[in-house]
Amino acid sequence: MSLASEVVRQMKRSEIPGIPQLTKTQELVYELRVVEAMKVHVFTITPEQTMEDVRNLLRDKRISGLPVLEGDNLVGIISIEDLLKCLREGKINDKVKDRMTRNIVTVYADEPLTSAINRFGVHGFGRFPVIDRQSQKLLGIITKGDIIRCLLSRLEVSHRDEEISRYRAGHLFEDIVSDRSVLELRYRVAGSDFQKAGEQSSKLKKNLFRLGVPPEEARRITIASYEAEMNIVVFTPGGELIAHIEPEKVTVTAVDQGPGIPDINLAMQPGYSTAPDWVRELGFGAGMGLPNIKNCTDEMNLKSEPGKGTNLEFTVITRQ
Repeated sequence: MSLASEVVRQMKRSEIPGIPQLTKTQELVYELRVVEAMKVHVFTITPEQTMEDVRNLLRDKRISGLPVLEGDNLVGIISIEDLLKCLREGKINDKVKDRMTRNIVTVYADEPLTSAINRFGVHGFGRFPVIDRQSQKLLGIITKGDIIRCLLSRLEVSHRDEEISRYRAGHLFEDIVSDRSVLELRYRVAGSDFQKAGEQSSKLKKNLFRLGVPPEEARRITIASYEAEMNIVVFTPGGELIAHIEPEKVTVTAVDQGPGIPDINLAMQPGYSTAPDWVRELGFGAGMGLPNIKNCTDEMNLKSEPGKGTNLEFTVITRQ
């Protein structure tokens, strides 16, 4: 089972046909950053050391892989699989530089955890070096086990915090006399700013809980908003998330000034994406954003005109 499958296997069906009941685990993989799950105490090795040194380190430190550093520069990675191959060939005295993987796939410390999970699924590796986006220096390492441990820890804390901080949104609306009361929240989203990708959706989620939106509905809104925010970051120069909160529903509109979508029907097909290769290598642009939004919400409307931008609106019934 892939890591992505393990993380989302708790998905159930709700009472509403076609609407998945999302778990707290799924919400967290969108909200958390790689830096919150990675190991910061990293054992490393140099290119000139031998595979015998690798064997001793892996055995003594009870780990399964090592980043290879030349000075401060990350030049490769060596794994237990490389060591086993060396042992089978009787070449335990080979130098690390002759056995290491040089085509390194890394993740940035400030990336959303979901992008690391996607990369585990794409590449099938057991670990990724974590680097700083600005300096490109090694900060840590992340494995599938690190992600699972982080999620389990956060699940316990998040459940406790939700129970303490929630109050009913009805308390806000009950004191307002009107035929229709709507609270509007606006969040600006910068295009191509992967370092801050997902921050606005996280702010919206915190406000939804503060307003007493039920956790299940808040998760659906948060995940749909994250997917909409990522589409703005990946494909456009910028845009805005606008949330309209009412006593019985929440409607979010994502607007941008991007290139637009030439074929909406094609864009709604799972796996279809126009994201460039470098974006896919970052773990984004897998072609599941719009389908995920549709699956998470009760109603979705998408309007787009090539050269003029896109207007995406989705609604979740809060049933309070």
